[in-house]
Amino acid sequence: MKRLLSILLALALVFSLAGCVMPVANTGTQQPADPAPQTPVSVDTDETWAIYWYLCGSDLESKYGCGTDDLLEVFKVPLPENVKLIIETGGTKGWQNDTMQTRVLQRYVYSSEGFELVENLDLANMGKPETLASFLQFCKDNYPADRTMMLFWDHGGGSVSGVAFDEIYGYDSLTLDEIRKAFANVYPLSESNPPFEVVGCDTCLMATIDLANTLKDVSKYLIASEEVEPGGGWYYDDWLAQLAADPSMDGAQLGKIICDAYYKGCASEGIVDKATLSLIDLTKLNTLLKAYEDFGDEVLMATCVDPTFMNKFARTASACENYGGNTREQGFTNMVDLGHVARETETLLASAKSVTAALDDCVLYEINGRYRSNATGLSFFFPYTNDMKTFNAYAGISASQSFPYFYQYGLTGKLTDEGLAYVKGLSEAPVEAPAAPKTMKDMGWEGKSLKVNDEGSAVLTLGPEANDLLAGISFSLYLSDEKSGTVLWMGTDNDIFADWEKGVFTDNFRGSWGSLGGQLVFMELSYEGEDYNLYAVPVLINGEEYKLDVVYDFKTETWTVLGARKPVGANGMADKNLYSLEEGDSIDLIWYMAPAGTTDFEPYSVATITYGKDTRFEEAWLPDDTYTLVFQMRDASGEYINSNFVDFRVEGENIYAEPR
Repeated sequence: MKRLLSILLALALVFSLAGCVMPVANTGTQQPADPAPQTPVSVDTDETWAIYWYLCGSDLESKYGCGTDDLLEVFKVPLPENVKLIIETGGTKGWQNDTMQTRVLQRYVYSSEGFELVENLDLANMGKPETLASFLQFCKDNYPADRTMMLFWDHGGGSVSGVAFDEIYGYDSLTLDEIRKAFANVYPLSESNPPFEVVGCDTCLMATIDLANTLKDVSKYLIASEEVEPGGGWYYDDWLAQLAADPSMDGAQLGKIICDAYYKGCASEGIVDKATLSLIDLTKLNTLLKAYEDFGDEVLMATCVDPTFMNKFARTASACENYGGNTREQGFTNMVDLGHVARETETLLASAKSVTAALDDCVLYEINGRYRSNATGLSFFFPYTNDMKTFNAYAGISASQSFPYFYQYGLTGKLTDEGLAYVKGLSEAPVEAPAAPKTMKDMGWEGKSLKVNDEGSAVLTLGPEANDLLAGISFSLYLSDEKSGTVLWMGTDNDIFADWEKGVFTDNFRGSWGSLGGQLVFMELSYEGEDYNLYAVPVLINGEEYKLDVVYDFKTETWTVLGARKPVGANGMADKNLYSLEEGDSIDLIWYMAPAGTTDFEPYSVATITYGKDTRFEEAWLPDDTYTLVFQMRDASGEYINSNFVDFRVEGENIYAEPR
């Protein structure tokens, strides 16, 4: 067994740890000569730590070797006798080392005595609660400690999809109810005496109030990220070395160290701008849960009194910081920052201030990059689409009773009998079921005609009802090719002057658009902030589908490509592997094309460029041609409708507009 220690420690000496920012070929490794044994660390404390590491390799390992990279980081750290790592490996079609096997689940121990395989098990789905419970029971029986940490490693998908997407079993994952079931089957759960010191998620999107609620009697602390993580994860050789040097620390101290190590590691690789990581004190969560429920109650009651409040709340939430992607290009995680939404609704809802105060109390520490400046430590589910399957999955695990009723009314136009009974319980006054809300189509806004003002801008006039019925508005830009009889869709933006009280919306189209390497791109607005906007740009990088993550910084008036990611999967799995563009990359720029008069848009490569050190993303003037602009309206139910069109003729720096 000790031979395995030699193999992986030798790998650590031979291979540099470049993290998982760049994909690498799945070539496996060779077995070099045994390195000199490490000297165990001596520490002056009797406190013991055991870290139970549920390492579901998934495609992060089979394609990019991210799991192997993190193992090699761990093996850089000599451990004292009172710190142990117990590791279960599986969930991937291929390990990028010659030690782990894919045909079985394997359990290893890394300690002061080295690295040892202690058990081979029949292959099983790491996305099943029985598999997790078996590992927990094994750890509990054989490796108890004064302080224990449960560490999930893999992709994450937020409140609905959970963690541990097993590549061998169709990316099945552990949902929040399954996670709770596994813990409850092994441990007596208690809020006053939880069995774990820390639960950590080296995964994407799991700093959610729903997961915190799931774990409040499982662990004292939760460490997780609101946003997607880079493939390099938590930079184990940094924080583990500090724990090895001082095992007397508690979960709060360790959590802060992990957050700082993560930020430092992301900064060293130039991928810190959207980084988030939070340390949550679950012993203080109940105050937040009460404030969150009161918040939802007030939202629900306000909607029952005035159904138009639903769209006003949705418009505010949609404008707040969201995570993992919530657009057509990126896919939908439906996760938004709780504190940001509460802060932005303080003038509408008296309960909002209690939410922000409770968050400040239970979020002990957090790090966030400059383009995640509104992160407050925990996100909550907010539906960006009318996908009822996703909503129903959320309703089964929600930390709130009121928000599922509110969302159901918004998505279906009806409040269920259960929802009405819940609302009646909130008020001493009689409460009637709210009427079905008016819709955009009821107002006849589909195909609404536009006017061109004296300045040559397109104007959409909807009236004061827009403030009640719209959750958002943007515009799409198109280019018609008369020779081929096709229309090219160039993307969406929010460069609009909006008068919500009067319901008048005026475009600010200036004849410019985003470009990469001098070539115009399709770009979709994914977040509109006060200091910056974020965009998703569809591309093929060396033949593989990605979305460039692009930011426009209003302060510096500059565009930056932050990296590239795969879109969110149909199963809700967010891509943990951030790809950074390299010189020599072949990039196909994707627009969408449809026959004129239809909406059957299909992806279309308009240009191929080779990425070089001087390749820039920047705003470019559109070539002389005729472009078409249409306003796109959205309501709280996830429905979209379009206005009529305006054609803009671009000739040099002159722009002429004509309504159709």
